[in-house]
Amino acid sequence: MPQIQLPIFPAGCTSITSDLAFECRDGQVFYFNGQLPVFSHAANDVASFRLFTTQLIVNGSASQAQVSRAFGVPLITVKRMCRKLREQGAKGFFAPPPPARGHKLTPELIIKAQALLNEGLSIPAVGAQLGVLPNTLHKAISYGRLQKKDLPLRS
Repeated sequence: MPQIQLPIFPAGCTSITSDLAFECRDGQVFYFNGQLPVFSHAANDVASFRLFTTQLIVNGSASQAQVSRAFGVPLITVKRMCRKLREQGAKGFFAPPPPARGHKLTPELIIKAQALLNEGLSIPAVGAQLGVLPNTLHKAISYGRLQKKDLPLRS
């Protein structure tokens, strides 16, 4: 004969669903299914938190709204993490973010800027001709995407 399982959690737990709860103690976050601990991670381990809570959603153990409410995470963030798990799998949570690409200095503009710098124009003059801030050109030089031609000293 089936028996009803009461949602009994250890003291101090916060409920996610009627069957799932979590507790943060001693810098660790513990997840419980009733009295049984099912997963734990460091409190500052955001990638593991995102992976586990997203797996709860994808496996049907909790809804996006329940996870959002329980942890105080915006619903749009929860939806993005679900999409990341579906598209990239678990490794997507632990991969470093892709490097930022410049929007102002396209490859074509870099070629033009380098040609103007090679002609001996100053950085502000190159920026004015290309419609790019001089600060953007200085950053490209410091990152090694552009080389500034040093002019010989006058005697």
